[in-house]
Parts: sequence; structure tokens; C-alpha cells
Amino acid sequence: MAEILAITNQKGGVGKTTTAVNLAAGLSVCEKKTLLIDLDPQGNATSGVGFNKKEYSPSIYQVLLELLPLEKTIKETSLKNLFLAGTGQELIGAEIELTQVIGRENRLKGALKNLGTPFDYIIIDCPPSLGLLTVNALTAANRLLLPIQAEYYALEGLAQFIETFNHVRATINPTLKLEGGIITMFDARMILSNQVKEEISKFFGASLFQTMIPRSVRLAEAPGFGQPIFQYDAKSKGAEAYLALAKELIQRCEPTAAPTSEQPQETGVQP
Repeated sequence: MAEILAITNQKGGVGKTTTAVNLAAGLSVCEKKTLLIDLDPQGNATSGVGFNKKEYSPSIYQVLLELLPLEKTIKETSLKNLFLAGTGQELIGAEIELTQVIGRENRLKGALKNLGTPFDYIIIDCPPSLGLLTVNALTAANRLLLPIQAEYYALEGLAQFIETFNHVRATINPTLKLEGGIITMFDARMILSNQVKEEISKFFGASLFQTMIPRSVRLAEAPGFGQPIFQYDAKSKGAEAYLALAKELIQRCEPTAAPTSEQPQETGVQP
């Protein structure tokens, strides 16, 4: 069975989509067959792996609202082992439309249950909100990853999100596990980043991922070229960090798995 991971944080600008795209890509580099599901109406995960979000069809919208088999939305990406179930602009109205649907919080879970293609990992990029799309992801997932920016407001709203997580686990999805937090946009030279790191460590304890994602110009540039960091600049600090994060996740999910020595290959453009 695939490990299904929801990448979410109700606060925007914390590196959520960057983490979803590049963690999924990192898992594929580690030879894990991975499906990236774009559940964010902004469609940045879709464009981040090279697809035009204005033209992606059929999309996750048809899966949620029209019960289209998820299989029909999946496309191969330019990375071996990485596949996408993307979104188009119509997902913007899905939150409102889903309110009228019976079993609305279980639409994605049902689609994944009926998915015929086997995957090792399924990564769900959620919108920066606690609406029905995010609830669908939390209902379908068995693990939750929370990217947290290493800045002053990092912990703001986190308690409210944990309340939502606990409610979903208690009422809808008892198997959902808070896998841990991931510190993003970390700059070891800044006193503030290190202070925030200490506070986040206190909050998450042992569940905090040891790998921290650095603040990186290359990570910020890569989406503009429609490429994960492993294609855009495989030798960058960002690529190294997301590969390390993928390996750390694999060790958590598959504690008996042998460490992979796979290294990302440079296949992208060099600006």
C-alpha cells in the first residue's frame, strides 16, 4: 500500500508547494514510484513539474465533483518515477460546490481507494486553508507533514491547525498521523532563524525532521522553469536538502529499507 502524505499549513508562503513538489521529486530520485496530487486551486504544483495549469484536463476537479477515476488525470512528468494528478482553474470553485455534495469529505479518499496503478508514495499538495479541499486530503492521508517557515510568525495559527487535525483524526480518519514538522527557508546565519528553530523543536519534539530546507535562490527560481530542483540545479543546496529529506522520510516510513546511494542527475537548464 502507498504511503499517502498530505503537505499542508494554513499559513501561506511557508514553502508548502515547494516542499510537495521537491519531496515528491526527491522520492522519485530515490527510485520510489511517486504520485503528486495538486489539490491547491492555485495550481502551482502542476506548473512546478512542467504542465500548463490553464490547460490541464481532465483534472482533480473532475475527480472530486464528477467522480472521474483518478487514473484518468495522471500524467507522466519528465522525471522517471514521478507522476502528476494536476489541477486546472476550475478547482477555484470546488470548495463551494463540494458543500452540496453527499460524503464531500471522502471524495479524494474514495478516488485513491479505487486507484488501479500502484505507487510507493502519494504526496498531496493542499491549499493554504482549512476548507473542504484540505479536509479531503486529511481524510485520505495516513501521514501529515507540516512545513514551517523559520521566521517570526511561524507558530502563529499552528495550535488552531492542530485542533483541526485532532478533530479529523477523532471523527473521520483515526489512522492519520502527524508525521512531523519541516523547517523551511532556514538561514543559519540569522539569529532569528535559530531562535525560531528552538521554538519549533520544543513544539514538535522528536517528530521534527532533522533535515532543514535552506533559504535558496535556486529553489525560488526553479518553478519559473517548470522544473523540480533536481532538474533545475541538481548540485544546489536545495537539491541536497530535499534529497536528504526524502531519504529521512523513507527511513521513517520504511525503517527496514536499505539507505539509497542514488544521486540526482543534472538534466535541467542552467540559467
